[in-house]
Amino acid sequence: MSEQKTTISHTIHTGYVKLTKKGKKLADFVLHHPDKAVFMTTRELASAVGVSEATVVRFVRQLHFPSYSAFIKSLREIIDTELTLTERSRISSSPIRSDDAEFERITNQDIENIRSLSKSIDMAEVKKIRRILRDADAVHIIGSRLSYTSAYYMGWTMAKIRQNVHIYKGSDKTTIDKLIFAGPRSVIVIVATSRYPNDLIQLGKIANRRKLRTILLTDSQSCPLAPISDHMLVAPLQSIPFLGNPASLISLINYLVHSLAADMGDKLKPHQEKLEQAYLENDILFYY
Repeated sequence: MSEQKTTISHTIHTGYVKLTKKGKKLADFVLHHPDKAVFMTTRELASAVGVSEATVVRFVRQLHFPSYSAFIKSLREIIDTELTLTERSRISSSPIRSDDAEFERITNQDIENIRSLSKSIDMAEVKKIRRILRDADAVHIIGSRLSYTSAYYMGWTMAKIRQNVHIYKGSDKTTIDKLIFAGPRSVIVIVATSRYPNDLIQLGKIANRRKLRTILLTDSQSCPLAPISDHMLVAPLQSIPFLGNPASLISLINYLVHSLAADMGDKLKPHQEKLEQAYLENDILFYY
């Protein structure tokens, strides 16, 4: 068990005997339904347990958290980094099924995640990142495990609008070699989804030591790469995924690349014409 998970469990259990009756009801709810509590405001948590918002605030302070947001952040870190597949399945908001109702639940879940992204995205940060991606000598995009699919999508599409785009698997140790020799005007893009692979964290630390500009695309503010990244965009999840859910992250990348294409201006046409000529000469794509 990790230090973070032990600490927050210990905090709640140690302080339990000193809590009021209503405080204990809150503690029980949080311990048994962390997947629900982590997305609740003070008002929503109070309503779910049947207490006042003031009781929620006192409960958090009695557990020695400086604020409700700090309490939720600690809870989120547990969910992002510690829950096993079995635990994620157990706390899933509904049983795993294969019928039409499940299709509707899953698609609605994706819609809610993308809607949350559209409400929370930092457009000023997006503009900075687009400028960096446009002006860099080379773009090195890294993903691992689930996040590799999103990283590959980003690299594949970005290569259609600019030169010197490279895609790496974080689990491939030769990626370390490539980072070591990346030019000083390169930019590193790390795509990270919970649960966060150690290899991505190691590569982020290497990029940080080399003072390479690093952009993090992730699904949570609690991603351990956040403190060592120069720029970050978050595609937040509104539920705890059982097997992972890259829908909102793909939507973010889709927007980022398409808006970058608009920024490329006159440079875009010759680049794409050269690609199309290569496709034709090498019989890459099917033509009638």
